Amino acid sequence: MVEFKLVIGDPKTKRTYKAVLKSPEADQLIGKKIGDKFRGELIGLTGFEFEITGGSDSAGFPMRIDIEGVGRRKILHKGDKPGFNPNKKFKGKRKRKNVRGNTIAKDIVQINCKVVKQGKEDLSKHLGAEKPKEEKTEKKEEPKKEPKEEKAPEKETPKEEKKEKEPEKEEKPKEEKKSESSKPEKGKA
Repeated sequence: MVEFKLVIGDPKTKRTYKAVLKSPEADQLIGKKIGDKFRGELIGLTGFEFEITGGSDSAGFPMRIDIEGVGRRKILHKGDKPGFNPNKKFKGKRKRKNVRGNTIAKDIVQINCKVVKQGKEDLSKHLGAEKPKEEKTEKKEEPKKEPKEEKAPEKETPKEEKKEKEPEKEEKPKEEKKSESSKPEKGKA
């Protein structure tokens, strides 16, 4: 059973959406390369067309457009390309890293794609986009204010009672010790 996680970028709204594609429909993407296009009917979006822009396998190695095939290869990276971000201080830095080929296979877990042709439906409604963050923060602020106001007066009363009781106990033993120790010394001398 093959399962792909699709990350769909919408250049029109500048947002990304997630979708899961399971076995019967996911089998149709096996063998396609980066740059190939597929219809939106695979994920239930009629009229849409998507272009594959990349992906990664189960171990997290990214797909590269310039590497042919399905397997992993260890290549010598140079420049700013998928799978390697060199330090800007050192020009000409190269490093040998593992990457995937440009063809989708069963080992691929995530497929990145972008919308090429818009359909009649809205992507956010169909793929279940989250509500704006403003609504979530308003709901959380209200319950937090109420408990703080109630707890503040309760904490003040026990502290005052403890302060009043403790000094009385401490003063009595100190006075007795001073009076006892001074009397016997005067009598001996």
